[in-house]
Formats: sequence, structure tokens, C-alpha cells
Amino acid sequence: MNQQTDQPVSEQLKPSAWELELERFKSIKNAFILEGNIFDLHAHSMELDGEVKWMINPLDYFLYQYLMNQGYETVIYYNHIDGFYNEYNENHLKQFLQLAKGRETESSPSQQPQAQQEADSVERNEKSRKVSIDRATEMIREAMSSSSHPIGVILNLSSRYVTSPQELNDEERQFYSRLFLTTQKRRQHRVESTNQQLNNLLFFLSNKANDIPAWFYLDNPYVKTLHIPKPDRKTRARFIESQFRGFVGSEDVTPEEQGQLKQQFIDLTEGFTNIELNGLRVLCRQEKIHIRNIVEAIRLYKHGVKENLWEEVGADRLKNAEQFIENRVKGQKAAITQALDTLKRAVSGMSGLQHSGNSSKPKGILFLAGPTGTGKTELAKTIANLLFGDDSYCQRFDMSEYQQAHADQKLLGAPPGYVGYESGGQLTNAVKENPFSVLLFDEIEKAHPSILDKFLQILEDGRMTDGQGETVYFSETLIIFTSNLGMYTNDPSGHRVANVTPDMPYEEMREWILTAIKDYFQLELGRPEILNRIGDNLVVFDYIREEVAEMILAHQLSKITRALREQKDIGVALSEEARAYLIKEALGNLENGGRGIGNIVEALFINPLSRYLYDQNIQSGSQLTIERIYHEDGVVQMECAADHV
Repeated sequence: MNQQTDQPVSEQLKPSAWELELERFKSIKNAFILEGNIFDLHAHSMELDGEVKWMINPLDYFLYQYLMNQGYETVIYYNHIDGFYNEYNENHLKQFLQLAKGRETESSPSQQPQAQQEADSVERNEKSRKVSIDRATEMIREAMSSSSHPIGVILNLSSRYVTSPQELNDEERQFYSRLFLTTQKRRQHRVESTNQQLNNLLFFLSNKANDIPAWFYLDNPYVKTLHIPKPDRKTRARFIESQFRGFVGSEDVTPEEQGQLKQQFIDLTEGFTNIELNGLRVLCRQEKIHIRNIVEAIRLYKHGVKENLWEEVGADRLKNAEQFIENRVKGQKAAITQALDTLKRAVSGMSGLQHSGNSSKPKGILFLAGPTGTGKTELAKTIANLLFGDDSYCQRFDMSEYQQAHADQKLLGAPPGYVGYESGGQLTNAVKENPFSVLLFDEIEKAHPSILDKFLQILEDGRMTDGQGETVYFSETLIIFTSNLGMYTNDPSGHRVANVTPDMPYEEMREWILTAIKDYFQLELGRPEILNRIGDNLVVFDYIREEVAEMILAHQLSKITRALREQKDIGVALSEEARAYLIKEALGNLENGGRGIGNIVEALFINPLSRYLYDQNIQSGSQLTIERIYHEDGVVQMECAADHV
């Protein structure tokens, strides 16, 4: 069961915080609730043959060794499936059963056959005594009250003993009451070899403390809750120090390379359990991945893919990136330049170098703000196309759909027992399916504040645990938020008024919007830490100015006429009068940006043109010239000249 590392360490691994608490309170408390990372292997030091070695063992084995070293003579385990057992020393089971039936057989002769049966089961070398939790708590109470020597009882899977800790049935209330009474009777034993007093101890191994009825441990002076965290940087450093020679090709690297590779390992395995750290070592040997490619190995472990699409984004692709983006996003030079700076940091691997453990963070963050219809969503799609070759790599989430307090379940997955648990979360599923993607969160201010708490973890740690308990990594994603914050404000009477207007110069408008965004997060929302995670990646889009509006109109008209030529073999041209009419109408609708121009094109060009083509039965090979666009009886009409009808 225990696993010893290959290398002795020169310095003893200092006990973790929870181990120190256990040592400090073991003579004061009678019961400990161990919660958190309880199913992981536990890293600790042990002196073997005069040397201090770093060990990795299951938590229950660590507790067994700890109690035995303290002088405990009986250590017994229980879970509601296997009953009582001790797979490390079966004599402890026999000792426990003798203690559990001791006073019972003396006080009640009717119980003797049952007690004899329990003893006989041990003689037949059965690993466990399978009894119900109700019967088990009777035996635990009896053994711990009648023991003549120190005894430790470890309750495994204690999160599963009851259906709901808030709604116990009579039987569940009964057996937890027995355990409660057990904690109230303090039995101490003096161990001559160590000259110390030892309490009988009861351990609950639970996923969360609140899986146990609150009345059992709250205000109970004899119960202590200890949280077991995932391995910290020091533990991960000790792992790679001791296991480095177990990786393929470790003998080939120089001492300088060793230092760099170990640091990469520590940074990239943030959030890994000890089981996962050891699994990574096994994966490297299985796939014959050289230690120099440890980044590739960790990516394979996290995402299941070796290929790194970010490495395929070469300098040539970014060389013409500005022109590529401007072909689709018009009139936003300042915003495009700032966004490209973030992209270049992401592609070069320089994002977040000022932070420790930066490699686990998302590749980059952009917060796009400004007037509606100016190209924020289009920029996100264009970036996905630029980086990965297709708009589909942009995964869009409309945050107006996540306004309720429970909306995080739709995004990240419902917890076990709730509707939709099996289907997972929309966001986590998208990232698991394609870890290399641009994640677009449209109108982030409309999301419920609880959703923003989830983004804090994603932006800081680059990972999230979904409703099914699976860790999803965001380290290969680019995260983009869009927002209309700062466009409007409330006047003293509470009415909504414009905060910025199209007649403002860009720099002035930008400052007003940035100030409004900061006020929103710091004052209105009270969450300045979210703004801190975003940093200086706030990108403000300009209004669609008149000269840009003409460019957008020309682009849309060209796109429509080209599609007609390619799909229908129908040529369409506009006279100067018709074009001037469309420009005039478009410039009068700039408050809605490019989207407003698109609406004008649909109403004044696409709709009447479609009607004309159908009514006049225009066939392939025809050439139309739109002479005039006008209104008649409230209907938009076209006057056209057609050849080859």
C-alpha cells in the first residue's frame, strides 16, 4: 500500500499544517473530522534504517502509522460497505471485537451467541466484520469506553453514512447520537514507553465537514475539524526533487536544465493531487516522453492532446495580423493595436510572467468595452480565425442567459443529485471538447455576481472543477469579455442618460468609459479583485464615425453583390444616386453602430432587391443596375435597369 520514493531526501519534510494541528490537539480532543483532499496519496517523511525518506501513502495508512508510532495498541477502520477491518494488521480487528463485546456479554447473556459469532469470524481469518452503521456505532461506543489501552477508530466514507445531514431519519439520528456521546467520555491511557497520556481517538474521513450533521461538531469542545489541502508548491517541489531520476532522459540534462525543468513542473502542476503527480510520471515513462518535453507531457495529462496549436501560430501569421483584422473590423485601429499586444504576449508565452505559477493561467484576457455594434464580437471571432484558422474556435456565451443565482450550474454543471448532472456544464464541456479556443463572454455585466466568482478562479488558477468533480483546465484558452458598461448612467432623478456621445473625441470617450467600468467593479459591485485580474487589458472601442460608416456600408454591399454573382450568376451595380441614398440613411443611424448599418442595408437594399428579382423573374446571366431607391406608400421601391432578362 505504501509507496516509497526512489531518493532519500537530505532534509526532513516538515509536517503539513493539518499534521501539526493533529499533533497539537490529540491530547485535548477526542474526535477529528478530516475533510478535503482525503482520497489522495499523502506525502510525509519517515525515518527508515537511519535515513529520512519521503513517503507517499494513502491517508488511512498514514493515520495507522502515526497512531502506532504514538503508542496506540488498537487501530480499526470502518465503512458501511466492508464493516470493520484492518488490512495492515488483522490482530487489531480481533482486539477491537474483544473490546466491543466485553461488557456486553457480562451484562446480557442473551448477547453471548452474537459475541461468540463475531469472535469466530476473526478466527476464520475474515478481513472484516460486516455490520450496519447502527450496530457499528454501538460496538465503537462499547470498545472506546471499555478499552484498557489507547484505541483509534477511523471511519472511512463518512460522507456517505446519511442521505442528508440536515434531515436525519430516526435511525441516523440514533447512531450519530451514540458517536456524540462517545466523544463526551474522555478516556486517557498512559504509555510507559513514551511517558505520555493518550486519548481514545475517533476519526471521520469526509469530503466536506458539512456532510456530517452540524450539531455533532458545532459547539462540541471535543471535536476538531482539520482541512487537508492539495499539494502546495513545496510539496510539488519535493516530489520532482525525489522523482526526477524516474523521468525518461533525466540523465541527459545538465544541472542548469534540471533547475528550469523542475520549475516548469512546479508551475504547471498547480492544483494536481499527489496521485496525479505520480500518474504524470507514469505517463511520461509509458509514452516515452523525454523530461525536456515535460510541458508537452503535462498538456497531454491535462487535455489528452500532444499538439499545441499555439505553437503553430508563427510570426508570419501575426506579421499581417493588423491588416487581417481590419478587413473585418472597421475603424478601430487603437482597439486592434491593443488587442494584438495581448495576442503577441500569448503566442510568445510571455503572458503573466510577472506572476508566480503563471503557466497555469489562461493565455490571455481581453475586456472589450464601448458602443454597441462597433465590432467587439466580430473581433473575438476574427482573433479565433487568426489564431486557429476558423471562426468556430470562438465559443460564445451570452451572459444575459446567466442572470439567476443558480446559473453557474448551467455554465459549470449541476452537482450530483440535481437535474442535469449527467450532461455537465456548457462552459466546461466546451473547453473539454476543445481546450484550444477563444472563450467569448458577451455582456458580462448581465451575469449574476456568483458567476463572477467562478471567473476569478479561472483567471487566477486557470482551472475549474465541474459539477461531476472533473478538473477542467483553461491554460490554453484566450478569454474575452465584452461589455456596454459606461455607455449610460443615471442622473440625480434616477433616469438613464447617455454617459458618452458620438460627438466626443475618442480619447475623452475612452476615459469616461474606463472610469465607469472601474466604478462599477469597485463601488457598485464591490469586487475590485475582478478588475485586478483583468489588469490593463481593458480595450475601448470607438463610435462608428462617418468615414468608417461609409467603409462598412461599402463592405456589406460588396459582400452581397459578390454572393449574388457567385450563387445566382446575377450582376448588381448601384448608380451614384442609389449609393448616395444608402449612405445618407446609414449616416443617420450611427447610434447602433455597424449593426444599425446592417439593418439599413437589409431594409433598404436586400428586401427590395429580393422582391424585384422575384417579381421580375430575373434569371441567371442577367445584369442589374439599381438606378434609384425610394419610398412609395410606405414601401421601399427600386428602379432598376436590367440586361439579358
